[in-house]
Amino acid sequence: MSNTALLERPAVHAPHLRAVPPIAEQAPVAPAAPAAADLPATRSPRGFALYVGLDEIKAAEAGVSLPLLVDALRRTLAELAPGAETHATVALAPHGSGGRDLDVVRLALQEPGAIARSKAAEEEEKDENYGVTVDISRKRVLIDGDSASFTYKEFELLQYLVLREGRTIERTELVSALWQSPDDETPGERTIDVHVRRLRAKLGRYEDIVRTVRGVGYRFDRHADVVIRYGHGTPSPDRF
Repeated sequence: MSNTALLERPAVHAPHLRAVPPIAEQAPVAPAAPAAADLPATRSPRGFALYVGLDEIKAAEAGVSLPLLVDALRRTLAELAPGAETHATVALAPHGSGGRDLDVVRLALQEPGAIARSKAAEEEEKDENYGVTVDISRKRVLIDGDSASFTYKEFELLQYLVLREGRTIERTELVSALWQSPDDETPGERTIDVHVRRLRAKLGRYEDIVRTVRGVGYRFDRHADVVIRYGHGTPSPDRF
């Protein structure tokens, strides 16, 4: 059996992941191929990769083991496609490592999507330790890594300005946009000024990201130490 070290770098949830030698091998299997309809005319599928997230304890509880599962899958494949070649590798992580088993396997075996997400998470964690992070998807604001105690309306106000970066928003627009509920007591322009003042106080040394345009309203100005996170998937319906 060959000795193959697939990953030695730390991971976000399961540091120092690596792959151990194959359980048994015939010939290497090609990386998972996309659907044939998505491939260029000059390329064709040559095989696939199946990632299984299952630790030894869970396998034992099910009355099986990882080698037994590999053998069963190989026998099934041999019955369905006798000419298929297979290669199996088990992913290891230190005891007590966090994260989903499947994510550990994908990262240890250097699956591109898992590596990209790991790097993005590392960058996100690094960014959040300094400056202001306005997390639209999670409805929170971090200041130098600490969560700021914004009220719901204060966050709404900041979000409204952030999503219209660089544009001066009149006080009347803020009132009509943020106080639409019949249960809300419609504030005057002076009340908006009070909300903004409280918002700035909680932003601390970063208060100047919300600027006053005299006689008009307010504007959000992006600084180098401000990060806006919209989350994954569909953006906020308030974003345009």
